[in-house]
Amino acid sequence: MPQNEYMERHRKLYGRRLDYDERKRKKEARLPKERARKAQKLRGIKAKLFNKERKNEKIQISKAIKAHQEKKCKKRSENFDEGAIPHYLLDRGLKSNAKILSSMIKQKRKEKSGKWDVPIPKVRAQSDSEVFREIKTGKSKRKSWKRLITKVTFVGGNFTRKPPKFERFIRPSGLRMNKAHVTHPELKTTFYLPIIGVKKNPNSSMLTSLGVITKGTVIEVNISDLGLVTQTGKVVWGKYAQVTNNPENDGVINAVLLL
Repeated sequence: MPQNEYMERHRKLYGRRLDYDERKRKKEARLPKERARKAQKLRGIKAKLFNKERKNEKIQISKAIKAHQEKKCKKRSENFDEGAIPHYLLDRGLKSNAKILSSMIKQKRKEKSGKWDVPIPKVRAQSDSEVFREIKTGKSKRKSWKRLITKVTFVGGNFTRKPPKFERFIRPSGLRMNKAHVTHPELKTTFYLPIIGVKKNPNSSMLTSLGVITKGTVIEVNISDLGLVTQTGKVVWGKYAQVTNNPENDGVINAVLLL
């Protein structure tokens, strides 16, 4: 392995920090002020190079904006054919087609809006103290930066724990689950299906990234065994389902398929 790829290797092995995205967002938000401060302080040849670079950037941005505007506004053709019909009269003879098209659009909107109707629209919010338990560590047991997750979690098949010295969140193996009892609302049948991943935990995005499954969580399950196919004939592999019970109390995950 080349020496200059040690950062990529570390990232593949251990992943990124939990607050990486937030830090990146803040850094990008601070960038304009930092550049303005730098422009005020620079003197001599460094200031000339900096201003030249900024000028080139602004030229490129203005060119991109101009090209985008030219693409948006269509140039009118000066040559008109005799007997041409104005654009506001073109659809006058196509009432039936317009009506069909309108009804199709309305139907698609209706299907799209009903696509994410979930069985449990409102769930009880769970505090961090309820989900996490503080773990004392160190020789003197004074350090308390570790947290033990008290809810059911999902981890992938290739999951390996970090060394205890570096592990921030502890997911007990007894509370890890890979399968769920999923009920098909139209077939009125329950299937025992493997979980692919956690799509959305309504409590917080951190619980989603940790794979914590609570009541109301939307999970993705593998339904290839059910034999469902799309209109084009392709087999449906993954579909979303919402958890309808408290898995940490029942010991199993019960969910309803979202059609």
